[in-house]
Amino acid sequence: MKTLLKKLVKPLLMLAIIVSAASCIDKDKGGQDKTEATESTGEKIESAKDLTGLKIGYCTPSLDAPYYQALLTSIKETTEANGMEFLSADGQGDINKQIAACEDLITKGVDALLLNPKDPDALVGVTQVAKKAGIPVFIIDSSISPSADYVTTIQSNNLANGELAGEWVAKKFGAKKMKIALLSGNAGNPVGKTRKQGLLQGITEEQLRSLGYIDLNVKTQMYTDWTYAGGMKAMEDVLVAHPDVNVVITESDVCVLGAIKAIAQAGKTNDILIVAAADGQKEAIKYIMDTNFYGCTAMNSPVQIGKNAVEAAVQYINGKRDFSKISYTDPLLITKENAAKYYNPKALF
Repeated sequence: MKTLLKKLVKPLLMLAIIVSAASCIDKDKGGQDKTEATESTGEKIESAKDLTGLKIGYCTPSLDAPYYQALLTSIKETTEANGMEFLSADGQGDINKQIAACEDLITKGVDALLLNPKDPDALVGVTQVAKKAGIPVFIIDSSISPSADYVTTIQSNNLANGELAGEWVAKKFGAKKMKIALLSGNAGNPVGKTRKQGLLQGITEEQLRSLGYIDLNVKTQMYTDWTYAGGMKAMEDVLVAHPDVNVVITESDVCVLGAIKAIAQAGKTNDILIVAAADGQKEAIKYIMDTNFYGCTAMNSPVQIGKNAVEAAVQYINGKRDFSKISYTDPLLITKENAAKYYNPKALF
């Protein structure tokens, strides 16, 4: 009888954890719970010039994800904490709308334009228009074509983060064979490609170090469009075509959080290990803390990127011109050992 109870209790506890975290995911999809406080990101930035009344414009590719909401909030609060006016525009997931939104910010005469491009090539013209108007452009989170006119790119170290996650899973499996499904954002996305490169590089380098050979078996790649629903649909398709998959590697937490529902419904939470190259989303960290099927993720802090972007704009306003073309936040792997340190249930993201 005791043995039977143990067998029944364990899956029930696992199901409760999944339902609880899924509830948090659904809340974030629809917007933050109004009763939930968020971390303050407004910080004063040293400036020789009076910043009062200057305008910082930010154009997001979309607001249909907690990451984008948290990034916008960080930029807004940091801008306003320094006496500047914050103007925002939403591309609504449509490249043509993002182009029009950027042009509107330029027309309004912003003193600096922070741009998170949906497409690396389509926004090049916008940067050229901004330059003619005397408006410096700062690329944040994502990447843009080198032909664009921009001051610098500010993002997390996607390659290094991916390598840390890939190394971790290779160590976890050792000589045991991995049968990998790769869940990506969307085709051609430069950040996604870099994260994917880091994951695969981390796996193969660690296998060479520890085993002396490479055994990389990626059975399929599926695109999720960086959404929960896309992740769930992609995982359902994976499980039909490749039921023997035992590892899911992904370019972002958001790509796989929806996939967890499909994995749970198939009864495979004990059979599949999840590894993310980014972002350190609170739901992912909670899974890492409470389960054994979400192995690790890497930090891509929208709060820090937002702060760094506004600081770069202030430095430019103060006369700095010697920016490197890209700057990174520090790479950081989040596992069960350190997850509690980075978990904030009140965070937007």
